[in-house]
Amino acid sequence: MTEPIAHTVAAFAHNLGLADLPADVVENLRARILDTLGVSVAALDLDTSRAALTYISANGSPQAHAIGLPGPVSAVDAAFANGVLAHSLDYDDTHLPSVLHPSATLVPTVLAAAERFGADDAKAMAAFAAGIETCIRLGMAGYDPASGDSVYFRHGQHATSICGTVGGAVAAAVLADLDPGGIAAAVGLAASMASGVIEANRAGGTVKRIHCGWAAQSAVRAAELSLAGFTGPPTVIEGRFGLLQAFLRDDSRPEAVIDGLGREWLTRDLFVKPYPANHFLHAVIDAADALRRAGLRPADAAEITVLAPGPVIRTIGEPIEVKRTPKTGYQAQFSGPYAVTVGLLGGGGLGAARADFTDARAQDPLRRDIMAKVTVVEDPECTRVFPHQFPAAVRVRTVDGRELVERVMYTRGGPQRRLSPDELHRKFRDNVVGRLDPEARDRVIAVVARLGEDDSTIPGLMRDVGRADVTPR
Repeated sequence: MTEPIAHTVAAFAHNLGLADLPADVVENLRARILDTLGVSVAALDLDTSRAALTYISANGSPQAHAIGLPGPVSAVDAAFANGVLAHSLDYDDTHLPSVLHPSATLVPTVLAAAERFGADDAKAMAAFAAGIETCIRLGMAGYDPASGDSVYFRHGQHATSICGTVGGAVAAAVLADLDPGGIAAAVGLAASMASGVIEANRAGGTVKRIHCGWAAQSAVRAAELSLAGFTGPPTVIEGRFGLLQAFLRDDSRPEAVIDGLGREWLTRDLFVKPYPANHFLHAVIDAADALRRAGLRPADAAEITVLAPGPVIRTIGEPIEVKRTPKTGYQAQFSGPYAVTVGLLGGGGLGAARADFTDARAQDPLRRDIMAKVTVVEDPECTRVFPHQFPAAVRVRTVDGRELVERVMYTRGGPQRRLSPDELHRKFRDNVVGRLDPEARDRVIAVVARLGEDDSTIPGLMRDVGRADVTPR
């Protein structure tokens, strides 16, 4: 590679127009915006969400809207708060096999920067496409095909916020109307802001909820700093002391960032979450639900085994005593035994809803009885296709001696099993019920469905979601 990666990405982003995007990519991007807005509104009742809004509400410079605040705030603050909301429920989309959550940073960045710089909708959509594609490709630069895992995660780093900061800076710089040199400078600046440590996944704490907010805030700030004249190193991505070397050492694949850029759209590989739980659990819920629909009752089960890819066992099955007895709804979102109970009892929404993951339900005696029967073990067939899919199976030995097995190899919401527009709208409506009035809800759906076709609808869109009710439901 003779041209610095940052320059290649900058030229791609600067030259990209809405007309250059395939129709299915445009529809995918619109769906990402609607889904992220709905998930963000649903997160308003979290203590951390109210803390984020309190944190930004005292600041000035009215430039953009934060979800849940009727008046504008600064663009960096709007990006921060909306990024916190977007990632807080573990309900945001996922790219495989990089295991990134790109929209939780990119959507808040694009919406805040579009308002901040007065960009029209078509430019916002093109910037979104360039930024999210850059984010995913940086994640793929840290994907190790040999081991099937992310080198970022192996090192304890949150790839979502690291790659999202740089991808977001690309989008924000385009919306700031910077030339290719200015976009490359924003990339160089953003790389020094990119961060995220995932010890909270193991030891607890709410810091992970601010990672995408921090990334979105940094992305907008990087564009503003580039606009003011600050610069970054041209080889900030692949250089000896660049981002890939700093985070991944010698285990990176820099060619993944630019190979096929502009021709192959990795955004097509995004998986939308139909359920508000860790993505490793979705196939478990589906398998147990299929057994329920076939007539299995919880009382019929003597032993239940979750068969899953080896790398996910530590997340959903260890220690098994803890996974069988989650104390909170949040812990239940990472429990294989609890996912079985949701499927066997039947969940709300698209098959599992936020109401299925409350503290009370996690401690419900009936659910505890079911969870006590569940073990979680590795399945070689599931391991073989992981992490391109998050498959699982549920095997049940019944009290009358039968063995039942249900296997789900393709994750619902992914390219092989996409959610329909009606299902996406159902998820959005479920997420905003009680927080957006029906007129505003329907207006948001209609505006997002046409993004790019009209001139400048984003400010009105954000005013609508800014008026979302923040009081607990």
